[in-house]
Amino acid sequence: MTWRRLRVLIQHLPPESHTMTALRNALPADEYERQAEGGEPERGRWSVEMQMLAGITDSLRRLEYILLVANSSGKGPKVKKPEPMRRPGVSGAAKKSALTEQSANTLFQLINGGAA
Repeated sequence: MTWRRLRVLIQHLPPESHTMTALRNALPADEYERQAEGGEPERGRWSVEMQMLAGITDSLRRLEYILLVANSSGKGPKVKKPEPMRRPGVSGAAKKSALTEQSANTLFQLINGGAA
């Protein structure tokens, strides 16, 4: 098997696969933020369905917050703004993966065209 063939196989793994999750978790925090702010959902490493569900959840939480604030008298505890739902691969603490950091970096380079 050539390196190119391996890269193509890895690139076409489902976003929920263990390998893609490990690669996502190996990214540094600044890369998470860059993907979160300027990412293209259709090219992301997680499924579009998961992104849509997270967006719907965030919208519902914001609507609930607005409803609570609009109907409160201002007395009592202040309602906290909702935090956005954690997106797969975006911010948050990295979880332990079966891949070592060196292996994850190598796979990441292969996926991004490091070997032809």
